[in-house]
Amino acid sequence: MQSTLRCLLHLRSPSLRRNLLSYAQIVRAPIHGLSSPRVSFSPSTVLHRRIGSFLEPDEEEEETKRKGIVSAYYDPVQGRVVTSEQRMDQVFGSSIHPLENFRREVGEEEESGRSIWVRSKQKGKEENVETPKFSSSYARRKGKSGKIKDLYGCDNCGIELSQWWGVCPKCGVGSVVERGPDMSDVNPKRGAEVSEAAVRSWLPHKAGSAVPKTLAEVNMGRAQTEWRIPLSGLFGMEVSRVLGGGIVPGSLVLVGGDPGVGKSTLLLQISANVAEELDSDKAAPVVYVSGEESIEQIANRADRMCITTDNLYLYSSTDIEDIFDKIQPLRPRALIIDSIQTVYLREVTGSAGNVSQVRECTSALLRFAKDTNIPVFLIGHVTKSGDIAGPRVLEHIVDVVLYMEGERYSSYRLLRSVKNRFGSTDELGVFEMSGMGLQAVANPSEMFLTDSNTESDILTGLAVGVMVDGSRAFAIEVQALCVAGKSNARHVNGIQESRADLIISVLQKQAGLKLQDNAIFLNVVSGIKLSETSGDLAVAAAICSSFLELPLPNDLAFIGEIGLGGELRVVPRMDKRVMAVAQLGYKRCVVPKSAEKLLAALDTDMIILGCKNLKDMIYSVFNQNMEI
Repeated sequence: MQSTLRCLLHLRSPSLRRNLLSYAQIVRAPIHGLSSPRVSFSPSTVLHRRIGSFLEPDEEEEETKRKGIVSAYYDPVQGRVVTSEQRMDQVFGSSIHPLENFRREVGEEEESGRSIWVRSKQKGKEENVETPKFSSSYARRKGKSGKIKDLYGCDNCGIELSQWWGVCPKCGVGSVVERGPDMSDVNPKRGAEVSEAAVRSWLPHKAGSAVPKTLAEVNMGRAQTEWRIPLSGLFGMEVSRVLGGGIVPGSLVLVGGDPGVGKSTLLLQISANVAEELDSDKAAPVVYVSGEESIEQIANRADRMCITTDNLYLYSSTDIEDIFDKIQPLRPRALIIDSIQTVYLREVTGSAGNVSQVRECTSALLRFAKDTNIPVFLIGHVTKSGDIAGPRVLEHIVDVVLYMEGERYSSYRLLRSVKNRFGSTDELGVFEMSGMGLQAVANPSEMFLTDSNTESDILTGLAVGVMVDGSRAFAIEVQALCVAGKSNARHVNGIQESRADLIISVLQKQAGLKLQDNAIFLNVVSGIKLSETSGDLAVAAAICSSFLELPLPNDLAFIGEIGLGGELRVVPRMDKRVMAVAQLGYKRCVVPKSAEKLLAALDTDMIILGCKNLKDMIYSVFNQNMEI
């Protein structure tokens, strides 16, 4: 189309035609009520883009400017080519338009180091003006011919596309909508600019006024033991254990977990605990903001949990800037956001929950927490695989990442720390969900044990082992059932199937048990998943008890790993495991021979039975004179 219109254009001067056509562009604009393509020129002086030289206008160009130019375009209504004449003096005038106007109208992006020459008739001199660069966002909107193209984007993930699609090809959920050639977002705010604009009203000082300080200056007049925000009660002590000793001012904490596991209940209890500070002089408001529930629904849950503090404020909103504006008069001691996938920033493309919104909202909240010294707690949704929804950078931005776990049919909840810049990641909090909310478990080591009479014959095949999760040791019960006369079938629950096959094979080969004609069933009580090797000895003892039809003593525990040669190996934290079962009232513990001397030095009344291999264990536990 451009070549056709150039053929229709008649100019008196060939040199002037060459110069003007180099800056012409095809635009669509209504002409006399019609929408048809035409050739348009920038209303500025004649510019010639020739590096290192300037072409003076000759007499023919002056004559052409005096007489005028003729332009032509096709009128679809009249069905013919329409021509019009206009004097050059009316087009250009007697002055030169600013270079910025020329850049905006023509839209020509200059390469680095190139310049254009401008001739000013008023001043009668030449000027070498550097052309400012355009942003990459503007350059993407232009095709090879210089025509501005329309952009399309997904309303869910925010990806930019060059053409329209029905469904987003990246996320497969959002719809592709036209964004148009609007140049208002040529230089959109991103990253630090967005977060700084969102929290500008909270900034205590102007940007750039902060200077580096020495470690002594930072710690001057501040006691590290009193710096953290304490949490009271058994519930508060359990949460403080996971956080590393309390809430750090200015920290950003992310809490994830499956739907219905109790994330909102946990943070509502934490906010109430902080608001109910025992020291009335330190009491300050705590704001709980929800983008998923109304304030009436949150109040109903708080009433069920008997939360009656006056310093807990509830607010329902999804706009980050609106949240900052509303809580500023309160100056809260802590801020709760439920959840990060429901909030958004106005200046970020896409709907709430997409990758861009989650990243920029988290960055704004991090800037808010660091500048105001107010801790912020975020609730994060999880995907089907159990990971927190959103970009992986979300977990890198925050200071602490906590996961709340719990089986569907169990009332116990585990609060695990997977990232903590202010404490250890080995800590584990144990809670029990009740009608009053989450309650801390007083003695978590025995919560997986059953209250039963271990002297009964029906409990043959039951052995007690010890597993460590984080910094906590838990006593577990392993059950085994051997049925003779059936095929060599194996059914395992709570134990890795490959690990169970290994233990059974070692018992057959190294200990001499004839298990090949038995169907073996293994189960870990309370639905626990035994993923470490410290329970190998308990599994072997349970199988031997069921196969020999001899119940194990009710005061005996087993700790150790089994090798392919039948030998017993030491596992990490042997002393912690032994102390855990000793506190539960067990009198004897079977351990590997190499750990006997180390454990004998412990301050406990427990008898340590050291065994080298499986045969030693069988003789020591069941009957030293029995024939296998």
